[in-house]
Amino acid sequence: MILVNTEKIEGKSMQTLGLVQGSTIQSKNMFKDMGSGFKSMVGGELKAYTDMMNQAREIAISRMIEQATAMGADAIVSVRFNSASVMQGAAEIMVYGTAVKLN
Repeated sequence: MILVNTEKIEGKSMQTLGLVQGSTIQSKNMFKDMGSGFKSMVGGELKAYTDMMNQAREIAISRMIEQATAMGADAIVSVRFNSASVMQGAAEIMVYGTAVKLN
């Protein structure tokens, strides 16, 4: 599956199939959250949260690709990400774009 954040794929004509999206909500366990709380007092990267967000993006992308594949898409254009805090220590990641069939 080709994923691009542009509206077109250079040199390709395409047929629009529709909007596709994928999302997930992830949280860290209490012990890692406490460790991150201590780390935030002294500064630096919160590695547990970086890992959590990377995993969440991969899950959301995978779900979007599944949806596009079911529609018969070859690519997804105009891919965008959105994130939101759902509660302390939990975040939602959403990815969306337009599924297209390449001609």
